[in-house]
Amino acid sequence: MRSIAICALLTPVIAGGGLALWPQAATPASTMPSPSISQAAVVALTAAATMQPEPAKPGKATTTQPQNMDLHTALERGQLAAEFRGNGRDALRAILVNRTAASLTVRVPSGQMFESGSNLVVVLRSGEVELMPGKPVEVTIQTAATRSANKFADRAYTLSYGTLPRLDALLSYAQEHAEVTTPALQTAVLALTENLPLSAISKFNAAGGDLPTRFDTNAFRVETSDIIHALLTLRAIGVRDGDVAMNIDPQLKIESMIEPLTRPAAMRYYGITPTTEWDYWKSELLSGDQSTRHYALYGIARFYPDIALEMLPKWARETKMATVFRMSAIQALADTQRPEALPLLEKLADELGRETELGRTASTSAKSLNGNLAKLSVNRTATVSFRSSGTASQF
Repeated sequence: MRSIAICALLTPVIAGGGLALWPQAATPASTMPSPSISQAAVVALTAAATMQPEPAKPGKATTTQPQNMDLHTALERGQLAAEFRGNGRDALRAILVNRTAASLTVRVPSGQMFESGSNLVVVLRSGEVELMPGKPVEVTIQTAATRSANKFADRAYTLSYGTLPRLDALLSYAQEHAEVTTPALQTAVLALTENLPLSAISKFNAAGGDLPTRFDTNAFRVETSDIIHALLTLRAIGVRDGDVAMNIDPQLKIESMIEPLTRPAAMRYYGITPTTEWDYWKSELLSGDQSTRHYALYGIARFYPDIALEMLPKWARETKMATVFRMSAIQALADTQRPEALPLLEKLADELGRETELGRTASTSAKSLNGNLAKLSVNRTATVSFRSSGTASQF
């Protein structure tokens, strides 16, 4: 029965980082230029660091013992001078100066927020840095925007007293899972704070047209892999799949399955196993969403190339087939990355007429495949691993 299922598709269907709180090399203030913080700010910090400490209050002794405290406390007590600049998205840089007479270890906790006008960012992962007395140190803090309206530009920031309890579970998870990337965490943050639609954060074009969004979200568009890992992270912290707006669009599933590097995570998220994957592609092609059904041809070409070499030329030649399917079948032949596809594409170009749109597509795809094969022959290690025909034959 499985061999029958494969043959059925051969005949076309007629259808329309870890937290970066890393100190830079400590440098005397007079030689502390910064690409992000003006020299005036550095001079101001140095002056603050060299100020005489306030007289000790009666009953209080001035300690010279090393101390540990969080950023907020150190600033409030006047034991630390600091200047902050960030890009409104994933990074905030700070110049910190220890104003005490002893070493000071400053901790920046996850969840700490910084603001600049309407911009608001949150620290993703906790970190700490040890500061020697009077010596400026530049550190980079890993952040995420909490608003898609944040302006993506270098600007000064100040410490915020605000909190976002809804992010607590996500930030705890991020602290324990260094493998989750900053773009994936940024996507998860905006899902929790604003629940943006897929069209607002995906780099691929939506098949049904972009949904209008209130703000320009181009600065927060990410790769498909980051979206899937954001969804996996949200699921891991207990967020229901159906409550996440970017998960509603059916295009995300097939886009993530087509991408070779994203496919393993997508299979995990959508519950697709090696045993059921062929059934998934067949179902998408024969009865999937009208706007994305033809995408399945690319998936079959990439992961079942032997089947595709036999199947796709037939789809390309079928005159009753919708043009989008014929065009996709031709282009997908090049995605097999097989030398055998070259003569098939050249033959299709001649049969369909090199002056026609389909013929030109076949000719262009042949040139593209030929170029890719030449590159692969020079650098074999750069090849993408595609599924062999041996695996497909079990279906």
